[in-house]
Amino acid sequence: MKKILSFAVCTVLLSNSVLAQEKPAEKKPTPKIDMSNRANDHFLLQFGYTSWAGKPDSINTSGLSKSINAYFMFDFPFKTNPKLSMAFGPGIGTDHILFSKTDVGIKDLTSTIYFTDKADTNHFKKTKLATAYLEAPIEFRYSADPLTGKGLKTAIGVKIGTLINAHTRNTKFSNRSNSVINDYTMKEASKTFFNKTRISGMARIGYGHFSLYGSYQFTTLFKDGAGPEVRPFSIGLTLSGL
Repeated sequence: MKKILSFAVCTVLLSNSVLAQEKPAEKKPTPKIDMSNRANDHFLLQFGYTSWAGKPDSINTSGLSKSINAYFMFDFPFKTNPKLSMAFGPGIGTDHILFSKTDVGIKDLTSTIYFTDKADTNHFKKTKLATAYLEAPIEFRYSADPLTGKGLKTAIGVKIGTLINAHTRNTKFSNRSNSVINDYTMKEASKTFFNKTRISGMARIGYGHFSLYGSYQFTTLFKDGAGPEVRPFSIGLTLSGL
């Protein structure tokens, strides 16, 4: 009787051992990440210093020329890695280049735009050349903490724009000794000499809602033969959010 009971117990234990070995281990379900409240950096506002690469020495720029840009971006994270995403959207990019004692012939009836030094004669004390573009930037983004929007952020991409306005603003008409003859403002607008399309490269790096940006225009500012072969570039600060 004892032998029968011992045999039965051994059989049960052996069966349980075999079943335990044959039963596959259950996989733990992969936790889903809730991206509904993800910080997408929809809105970008940029303030920066701008200048012209390739500017001839004969053109007298002065002061702090600036760039002001605003974009609304749609951000799409990668399913395989939410730290990576692609973003694109519309926006406005503007450049404001300052000149000293220079006549910018934006409305001259010539084949080429001229930047004439007027220091030895009557001149406007300050002249600004402003351009505005409707732009469509495309960015490849990385965010170290995509759920909160904090941490390291980088982006690289291109932006394609079309010119919507180009004008000069001249103030304080003065004589050669810089005494003001007439304190008034004269504005002139024309897109004749400018390339209507611009393509630029851009990059950003920062932490949280603030980042440094840089951009460089691949296309020339002016049409071929209509002005100096200058390419605007800018560096500055980006505020992002939403």
